[in-house]
Amino acid sequence: MTAFNKLPGFTPIPPGLERLVLRRLPDGLLLGTLLIGLPALLARLFPWTGREADVTVRIMTIDIYAIAVVVLHWTIVFTIAIAAFIVMVMKGPAYVADAYPLEDAEEPDGAGRVRRS
Repeated sequence: MTAFNKLPGFTPIPPGLERLVLRRLPDGLLLGTLLIGLPALLARLFPWTGREADVTVRIMTIDIYAIAVVVLHWTIVFTIAIAAFIVMVMKGPAYVADAYPLEDAEEPDGAGRVRRS
């Protein structure tokens, strides 16, 4: 007895766009994170004018926004990965559970009505 019983006669659907999405997600995650972090880096390299406290507040504000957008970006990439994985699994082979007879089950008759015992 095997752990999974494949449904006889089922033909799997060929892979599609979900495989391409799953292959490109790591690059998108890394590149997106670096691009979002770029303003925080440039804020430190840019010569600011004004009081020291004002400059510190500006840089901290840019850092907070960058962190928030990075977390949002990671969440979006993770959600896309889950969706692509679900589509990939759904296109795979169909499996059936082991059948067992129910003694007290309702059985439909030939006309589609449920016959009660």
